[in-house]
Amino acid sequence: MRGAPPQQSRDELERSVEDFVAHLVGERRASAHTVAAYARDLTQLRDFMRQHARGPTQLAHVTKLSLRAWLGELAQRCAPATLARKIAAVRALFNWLQRTGTVRKNPAELLATPKVRRKLPMFLSVDAAEQLMSATDALPATTSDAERLRDSALLELLYGCGLRVSELTSLDVEDVSFPDEQLRVLGKGRKERVVPLGSKAHAALSAYLARRSELSHPRTGFCDARALLLSRRGRRLGVRRVQVLVQRYGAFAAGRPDLHPHALRHTCATHMLEGGADLRAIQELLGHASLSTTQRYTHLSMDQLLRVYDESHPLARLSRVIARRPPRD
Repeated sequence: MRGAPPQQSRDELERSVEDFVAHLVGERRASAHTVAAYARDLTQLRDFMRQHARGPTQLAHVTKLSLRAWLGELAQRCAPATLARKIAAVRALFNWLQRTGTVRKNPAELLATPKVRRKLPMFLSVDAAEQLMSATDALPATTSDAERLRDSALLELLYGCGLRVSELTSLDVEDVSFPDEQLRVLGKGRKERVVPLGSKAHAALSAYLARRSELSHPRTGFCDARALLLSRRGRRLGVRRVQVLVQRYGAFAAGRPDLHPHALRHTCATHMLEGGADLRAIQELLGHASLSTTQRYTHLSMDQLLRVYDESHPLARLSRVIARRPPRD
């Protein structure tokens, strides 16, 4: 068509990015969020290189200097955490190209990763968590009994089993084994793990499944035969709807309108740690590939930290002895 801009031919960098994304999907079985983020980051790099290259972008054009120029431009509008992810995407691309023999060096290997300040994750106290779990009993009369039971099961699975919201919404009815008291969960990277089903979650799920059919579509009668958690129209409950429900119950029961599903997962890990659970056991429950990831999700409460200090520090023990001495006349 006359006047249309000429199409750019696919250069070496673009082909490599497409092949790497296909590798992430087909061989690494990376999550959809990881694939989308890496594809977006590497496409931005390709566009930057095209703007500054005089001809088709070759892999040899991507150097440490060109990457620093790209990151310097991004730093004006991106947070350190975003820059760190983009560096990780480029490193992963060139590590893969090294393994396949396409390139000899990784230009991103010596790039300095910006320091990312990790915020203390949100978690609930034991009392607040207990109030949240019983919040469905105090809902307005406009909510059906089947929805109340579903929401109760939903909250128990997030808190009691420490599930990610994506793991929760992908559960099927056949993934629940009541005799074995366990769930079959498909986690990140499509890795399957078995999660114990506690007594509270067991009871909540049993009550919900007895009324699950009432959530079929009011007009068509449609009801997803596989999905565990259903919407009021008989379809699989989505991630966004779960987020809205958790926010609603957080504001209603715990005074936390900012509550999100991942906070319940972190609350589960925190309470288990405070109860004496081994860090490795928590790692298995949460489905973390690395123990260092689990350590980021778990922390000691201030009360427990003070208790350990009082029992262990010599000056703390001395102060207790002095406090117990009777006053002099």
